[in-house]
Amino acid sequence: MGTIDEKQIVRLLSAPETQRKGFEIVVRQYSEQLYWQVRRIVLTHEDANDVMQNTFVKAWSHLDSFRNDSKLSTWLYRIAINESLDFMRRKKNMDAVSADDADTGVANMLLADKYFDGDQTQAMLQQAISQLPDVQRTVFNLRYFENMKYSEISKILSTSEGALKASYHIAVKKITDYFKLHD
Repeated sequence: MGTIDEKQIVRLLSAPETQRKGFEIVVRQYSEQLYWQVRRIVLTHEDANDVMQNTFVKAWSHLDSFRNDSKLSTWLYRIAINESLDFMRRKKNMDAVSADDADTGVANMLLADKYFDGDQTQAMLQQAISQLPDVQRTVFNLRYFENMKYSEISKILSTSEGALKASYHIAVKKITDYFKLHD
């Protein structure tokens, strides 16, 4: 089954008798792209699955709050990113990682993850990204990996395009500096 137009999905979601069918389509159609966005933030497969489950539960329970003033995908991205960032904040509060572990922790964790199919350079990139502040990390992931336009990211994060461009530029510089330092 191919992809279904967002307008058709929204129509299905807005009618009580077709809402469940519409949401099944949402899950089927958006799971993979949302999973990879979440995975870039939380890093492990297991954590990404937990966050994805929370994302879809929240989307289902808040369907009535979707006002159709943005794209459905934008609304879903916003929920997924917020869930991911909340997860990371909770995890950060629970895990007090020492400064020594923080330098190689993400890269080593990824290389040990059986679901990670990247190489050392990709693990180092994720390590560098993990050290960015939440907003810079999110903007970098959306722009670099998803190739999203600043206007779309602006809607997801509720901030100006100028601020996003600055965040992306700073993130790229920090990542470049990280590679120079660890080369």
